[in-house]
Amino acid sequence: MHAVPQRDASSRVTDRLPNVGSRVMRLLFLINLICQTVIAVTGSVVRVTGSGLGCDAWPECHPGSMVPVAHPEMDAITQWIEFGNRLLSVGIGAVALLCLLGALGLRPRRPRVVRLAAITLAGTLLQALIGGITVWMDLTWWTVATHLLVSMCLVWTAVIMLRSANEGDREPRRLVPAAIQHLAGVATGVLAALIIMGTLVTAAGPHAGDPNTPRLDLPIDVLAQVHAELLFLFLGMLIALAFIFRAVEAPARAWRGYWWLLGVVLAQGAIGMVQYWTGVPEVLVTLHVLGAALVVVACAWLWTTLRDRGPAPAAFDAARPNRKPTGRRGEFASTG
Repeated sequence: MHAVPQRDASSRVTDRLPNVGSRVMRLLFLINLICQTVIAVTGSVVRVTGSGLGCDAWPECHPGSMVPVAHPEMDAITQWIEFGNRLLSVGIGAVALLCLLGALGLRPRRPRVVRLAAITLAGTLLQALIGGITVWMDLTWWTVATHLLVSMCLVWTAVIMLRSANEGDREPRRLVPAAIQHLAGVATGVLAALIIMGTLVTAAGPHAGDPNTPRLDLPIDVLAQVHAELLFLFLGMLIALAFIFRAVEAPARAWRGYWWLLGVVLAQGAIGMVQYWTGVPEVLVTLHVLGAALVVVACAWLWTTLRDRGPAPAAFDAARPNRKPTGRRGEFASTG
C-alpha cells in the first residue's frame, strides 16, 4: 500500500477560499493599481502642504492618541491631511490582502499570480513601515525619497499583476527581436535613474514635508540639469524604439503601448520644465508626481506587450473557455 500524502494546513485553508472568478480578480487588480498610484500622489500632497509631521508619532497620530487632537503647535488641517493619508494606506493594505486571497482561491492555482499578489501585499506593508520610519526620523530626505521609490515599484508590480489576469502562465515568447527587448530593458533602467534623480531634486528643494526639515545639501540647479539630461536620453531611446518597431513590424498592441508612453513622457517633461521655471509651485509638484506614476504605468504596460504568455486558463476566464492560441504577425521564436 502507498502512503496517502498529508496536505499541509496552509493548503487546506487556501482550498476553502472561494474562486471569485476572472471579472472580480481583474477588478481587484485594477483597484490595486489605482490605489498604488493615488497613494503616491497623496504622499506628495502631504509633502507640499508641510503636513508630514501633522501626526508626529507612528503608528499613533500623537503619543496616546490614534487620531488627530487639538494641538497648540499644529493646525487641524495639517493633522488631518497626514491622518487621511494614513487611513488611505490602511485601505490599500486591505485591497492588497483581497488581491492575495483572491489569487489563492483561483482554480486552477496560478503560482505566478499568487507571487505577484504576495509581493504586492508585502510591499504595501513595507511601505507602511517606511512611512513610520520617515516620521520617526523627522522626514529625513532619504527616507522620503525611499518612500516614493517603493511606491513606484509597487505601481510597476500592479501593472504586471493586472496584465497577468488577462494572460496565461507559459514561458514568455518574444513578439519582437531580442535586441528590442534589450533596448526596452536599458530604457527602463534609464527611467529608474530619472525617477531617482527626481527624488534628489525634490530632496534639495523647498518641499520637505515640514518647514524645519534639513534638505539635501547639493546644488539644486545641477541636480535639475542631470534630471533633464536623463529625460532627454530617455526620449531619445523612445524615438529610436519607434524606428525599430517600424522596421520589424511590431504588433499593434506594442504600438499602442508605445504611443501612450511617449505621450505621457512628453506631458511629464512639459510639467517638469514649467515647474522649474515657475519656482516649483505646490500644484505642479503634485502633478509631476502623478505624471511619474503614469510614466511607470505606461512603461510597464509597454514591457508586457513585447512578449506573449498565451491565453488565460479556461477555468480562470470562463467567458472564453474555447479560446486557443493564435499566431501573430511579427512573432519571433524565443527560449526565454
